[in-house]
Amino acid sequence: MPLVIVGIGILILLILMIVFKLNAFISLLITSFLVAILNQMGINEALESILKGIGDTLGSIILILTFGAMLGKLIEESGAALTITNKLIDIFGRKYIQYAIVITGFLVGLPMIYNASFLVLIPLIYTLSKASKFPLLYLGIPLSASLSVAHAYLPPHPAPIAVSAIYGADVNLTLFYGLIPCLPAIIIAGLVLSKFFSKLDINPPENLHVYKEIPKDKLPSLAMSLLTTLSPVILMLLGAVITFSVGELEEVWWTTIAKFISNPNIALFISVIIGLYTLGVRQGHAIPELMKNLEKSIAGIAMIILIIGSGGALKQVLFDSGVADYIKTITIDMKLNPILLSWVVAALLRLAIGSATVATITAAGIMLPIVAVCGVKPELMVLATGSGSLMFSHFNDVGFWMFKEYFNVSIKQTFQIWTTMECIIGIIGLISVLIIDFWF
Repeated sequence: MPLVIVGIGILILLILMIVFKLNAFISLLITSFLVAILNQMGINEALESILKGIGDTLGSIILILTFGAMLGKLIEESGAALTITNKLIDIFGRKYIQYAIVITGFLVGLPMIYNASFLVLIPLIYTLSKASKFPLLYLGIPLSASLSVAHAYLPPHPAPIAVSAIYGADVNLTLFYGLIPCLPAIIIAGLVLSKFFSKLDINPPENLHVYKEIPKDKLPSLAMSLLTTLSPVILMLLGAVITFSVGELEEVWWTTIAKFISNPNIALFISVIIGLYTLGVRQGHAIPELMKNLEKSIAGIAMIILIIGSGGALKQVLFDSGVADYIKTITIDMKLNPILLSWVVAALLRLAIGSATVATITAAGIMLPIVAVCGVKPELMVLATGSGSLMFSHFNDVGFWMFKEYFNVSIKQTFQIWTTMECIIGIIGLISVLIIDFWF
């Protein structure tokens, strides 16, 4: 049974990492190969699947990770993160600093994919933790929760936009319904959950962040700091606005250019170029010095890139071995409420193939014939599908490894925090949809 093999694969990975103390990258590769063999794939077929998974995963996010790390390094080294941190503390005070984090994460996460927005904001979390003396996870968990909420619930995030198109849902109405569960999800999965882990003595990885005090007269201005930090958000919002205003109309040169520069890869690249001037040259730093810092930023994420790639290998093996098709087969004949069924399908796909975006879109394809005849508002089906796609995050999910590596926590702690947080957001989304459907 494919789902049993998924469970065996998770157990093998845990044994390799916890008992034998193997590196996550090596453990994931071994597990991917063993899972492929258990699913009766040939050894050469398994190798091809693993290589495809690594290539597809890194091919889609390698530039985002690279440019995100570069931008983060510029924000950190220049003191821009410290400038923004000081302003946040001035505005919200220490008592309400978590509210500043969730508002920032929510606004930044709306137009940007999770990985990109996380990488843009993580330097602020590192600096804010050191400057304010708050525990890293006390700030990091609310940030991750707000980003995940935007990912699952709301247009103009790519996944809800794509599923709205598949279901024929009204995007504005989808946004309206999606806002309803946002507050309880962020409060419970972000603010409340953080209280259970804020006592953990966690520090940023040494190769990713070194906190240093910079005299105030040497700090970049707030305007330049915000412009550089938010430049990818501004560029990606431009693409969302174009999508809303132009829609399916024939493209002209200016819409083509706008969509090009709003692509996350290009938006982050342009932001790095902006940062080199606003936080580098403009602050009196020489180009060779800036290039050395950018090189250091890449060295710091090298192992993270390999781990994420090997997680993509496991995802591809599960996909190629027929786990996704098996889930389609067992769910199509289920006699469940359409809302619950779409949530279950997306949740099982997330368990099997890792990517929340892929799980959302795949589940939408499975559910499309049902949506057309079930009588449930398609906007609610978008929200239910997106909520289900957050469930059961584990080793084959890029977000799982990013949380673990950037917050420097153990595998056990990642399950306790990240996986729990994602499940809370997914369950709150489902409950909200059922309530909305009942009343409206």
